[in-house]
Amino acid sequence: MTYRIERDSMGEIKVPTDALWGPQTQRSKENFVIGLEKMPTQLIESLVLIKQTAAVANQQVGKLSEEKSQAIYAAAQQLLDDSVSIMTHFPLSVWQTGSGTQTNMNANEVIAHLASKQVPIHPNDDVNCSQSSNDVFPTAMHVAAVTAVTEKLMPVIDRVVAQLEQLEATYQSTIKIGRTHLQDATPVTFAQEVSGWRAGLQHTKKMLALTLSEVKQLPIGGTAVGTGLNASSEYVAAFMTQLNQKTGLDFVETDNKFHGLANKDALVFLSGALKALAANSLKMANDVRWLASGPRSGFGEITLPANEPGSSIMPGKVNPTQCEALSMVAVQVMGNDATIGIAASQGNFELNVYMPVIAYNLLQSVDLLADSLSSFEEKCLRGLTVNEEKMAQYVNQSLMLVTALNAHIGYDKGAEIAKKAFNEALTLKEAALALGYVTEEEYERWVRPEEMLGENA
Repeated sequence: MTYRIERDSMGEIKVPTDALWGPQTQRSKENFVIGLEKMPTQLIESLVLIKQTAAVANQQVGKLSEEKSQAIYAAAQQLLDDSVSIMTHFPLSVWQTGSGTQTNMNANEVIAHLASKQVPIHPNDDVNCSQSSNDVFPTAMHVAAVTAVTEKLMPVIDRVVAQLEQLEATYQSTIKIGRTHLQDATPVTFAQEVSGWRAGLQHTKKMLALTLSEVKQLPIGGTAVGTGLNASSEYVAAFMTQLNQKTGLDFVETDNKFHGLANKDALVFLSGALKALAANSLKMANDVRWLASGPRSGFGEITLPANEPGSSIMPGKVNPTQCEALSMVAVQVMGNDATIGIAASQGNFELNVYMPVIAYNLLQSVDLLADSLSSFEEKCLRGLTVNEEKMAQYVNQSLMLVTALNAHIGYDKGAEIAKKAFNEALTLKEAALALGYVTEEEYERWVRPEEMLGENA
């Protein structure tokens, strides 16, 4: 590898000849050889977008010439258009300075390098004009989070909901036994059971939307400590207008920049909604794999698509792998939420310095949930089939149908019937008739699963 010599306020340093970054990026690259985790792509793209937006705003308020502004804009657009290789220019570890300063400088240097092919551009004076890492990096976090949730996660939730609605429509009249505490309960339809999964996803989507109103509040213009030094109110207004024209996501300026720099509560709020989505997704995945257990020694009420062999030793075995993948994602998201909450609590005075780990975990949660739910919908729910004979069998042999007799003979006699049936291996009807609490005609008239489903069946 060949090198060029770059200089900054700390002296000279060798930088690979073909690298677009400069000395500050190189120093960070050498000083933080920690782990394999790099800054998320969504964060980098948002950071580059912010630089592009700032260049336009700075021109509009007279702080950058049109020539420099256009050069910065074009360089940023070149990076944004090159989605395949953009990350080759951003090599820095997540485990760096807690303000994200080195990644901000990475963006400044790369954009300045590209823009300088048109006109001399300084990474600090021009690309970073009216900015500080301390307001740019949290702004990039918020923009990346809103974009990822809006454009990637929410459409996936909608697809899963649509597939569940299709299952509901197909099996609206299919009666099965309900279960509470993993024990038999009164009957439900399979559509009713599925509706619980569907509603869980719809509710958490609403929660996500609620959090975005907070995350859309940006601290841009706060610069170093929240006072807005070197950034005018006119610049911030121009920045917000330009950003919303580019994204269509209705970002707003936060009403308190000191809070915006030092507190990460909006991202904690969003992470909590992601955790709620993870919890509901895990519940759904667990229900599906319980219902598919067997095929001959479990519940066996549904059959899942056979996507791949399930065992290296047992021929013909098929496992609920999509359920397991979604379940592992759910617990990872819950772990990420714990990290985000702790990191957000560590703001000191005018700045939080745990921002890279917050960004990494938050965006990983969004990506993992979107990818795993998409896979679950496509490779599990779409091919799910219902074993209606098995469901009917469980309904007919369930002792909890005795609940239908409560209104006619009372709870205590109903319990006596259920215990006798269980202890003597009788059917519910046989036990009821043996005890003399109902006649055969009464039993047939009162114990009817299709009339035990509630008004929303």
